[in-house]
Amino acid sequence: MLSANAIRTILGIIGNVICFGLFLSPVPTFVEICRKKSVEQFSSIPYLAALANCMLWVFYGLPIVQPNTILISTINAIGVFVVIIYLTIFFFYSPKEMRMKLLAILAGEVVLMAMVVTLVLTIVHTHDVRSLIVGILCIIFCVCMYASPLSIMMLVMSTKSVKYMPFWLSFAAFLDGVCWTSYALIKFDIFVLIPNGLGAILGLFQLSIYAFYYKSNPMEEDDEKEKKIEIA
Repeated sequence: MLSANAIRTILGIIGNVICFGLFLSPVPTFVEICRKKSVEQFSSIPYLAALANCMLWVFYGLPIVQPNTILISTINAIGVFVVIIYLTIFFFYSPKEMRMKLLAILAGEVVLMAMVVTLVLTIVHTHDVRSLIVGILCIIFCVCMYASPLSIMMLVMSTKSVKYMPFWLSFAAFLDGVCWTSYALIKFDIFVLIPNGLGAILGLFQLSIYAFYYKSNPMEEDDEKEKKIEIA
């Protein structure tokens, strides 16, 4: 019979795989952006939130902050790399005003991360306090990441179209939240449990909205009409 630690490790590995799928789920969206050479109404906010979230979780999972959670650091390090690629594409195909806003937020995130790492490592000298400080920040930014699609959900409900709400991103977010919630419950970790439990709930809510509106795509119908007019 598997021990609790073994089950936790297995869940962590599964969580890494699912999380990697979550990071790759926006690929079709960015393929479309590259094809159209425009970000249209796609938002960079979910990816900016994801970058800040990943950077903090990389720090949290290191042995100098929270021992025995290295699987959290590994997958989030990959996430940082992937999200930077997405933001680079987004920057390249965004209008000038949006580019300046994106750069300002990125600069703020880098400065904040540098301050957190410096202060935690120089002022705090115990794992308990380090994990408490970084864990609270992780909860805040993880909740922001999971809540960032709320603006897209509002767009879906106002337009009655799921065009700008990628299904696989919502599905992967739901699975990721469920997996890491289970991981946190085995060896109780409140800082992993709170944001991922909320993430599972928000992911389920996104999937419910998608299921309700996916057959109604008036915006896509308008696009088809425009194409027919152009051809005529």
